[in-house]
Amino acid sequence: MSRDIEEQLVKYLTDAHAIEVQALAQLRRAPAMAGDPHFAQALRDHHGETERHEALVRARLEAHGATPSHLKDAVLGAGGVGFALFAKSQPDTPGKLAAHAFSYEHLELAAYELLARVAARAGDEETAAVARRIRDEEGAMARRIAGVFDATVEASLHDATNGQLLRYLADAHALETQAAELLAKACEVGGHPDLEAAYAEHLDETREHRAAVARLLDARGASPSLVKDTAMKLGGINWALFFTAQPDTPGKLAAFAYAFEHLEVAGYEQLRRVARDAGDHEAAEVAERLLREEHRAAARIAQAFDVAVDASLSAVDVAA
Repeated sequence: MSRDIEEQLVKYLTDAHAIEVQALAQLRRAPAMAGDPHFAQALRDHHGETERHEALVRARLEAHGATPSHLKDAVLGAGGVGFALFAKSQPDTPGKLAAHAFSYEHLELAAYELLARVAARAGDEETAAVARRIRDEEGAMARRIAGVFDATVEASLHDATNGQLLRYLADAHALETQAAELLAKACEVGGHPDLEAAYAEHLDETREHRAAVARLLDARGASPSLVKDTAMKLGGINWALFFTAQPDTPGKLAAFAYAFEHLEVAGYEQLRRVARDAGDHEAAEVAERLLREEHRAAARIAQAFDVAVDASLSAVDVAA
């Protein structure tokens, strides 16, 4: 194995370890906020899986004579605690927690997809096999979370009202605002024409999504939340700057974009249910349409993971 590719493999392993540390910080607190016994049990079960994932990744680092990054672990661990506190502060904690958990599982899934590909290029089949095994378990957890969307919406709202529907519409508009900022930058720094074309195509869709949600709000005598939109826009700009500063921008950006699509998927899954429960068939139909387009965008990014790995290795002058 060349030294350059092994160094990159170790970096991907330290990233994976830090992600598991963040997941553990969240999972220690999440069951108490789940609002539904099935969701809470799934989170407790996955806590045990995540402890095993952390140990497996640590073992692969040790096999390469390396250790986890204390800095990465500390930063992501603190972020995990911060998100748990944020979710707890929301009026619809179970729904927000489910949406974030669904997205986070897809971030982990993407990270292990990329790790498996880098390990295969490095000739380390044992690490590739571990990555694929963990990837499959993260995917299974994502499916379990999707199965409790109805229950978490019910736990969050009890009875959907028009006022609550307007809040979910405002949240969707803010998410699309952040997505637009992130995708606009991704079109410039995607690292490969295929990736940049995928981001550009979805940027056009995202702008239409934001306009569609704004029309729904306007027709109901409401408007987007300036506070939420501004906060999410700044978040999108900050994420874009973060990814631009990374030496392996294409891979990290693709993984995050894939996870963000699933945050939007979860948001529209919940919006669809709230609209339906509130008797607003138009809003439910719009949410269904946007949901399908978010799924297609996520699938297109996933299809470009190999390209993202090649572009990332090329960016740090490692032959793919």
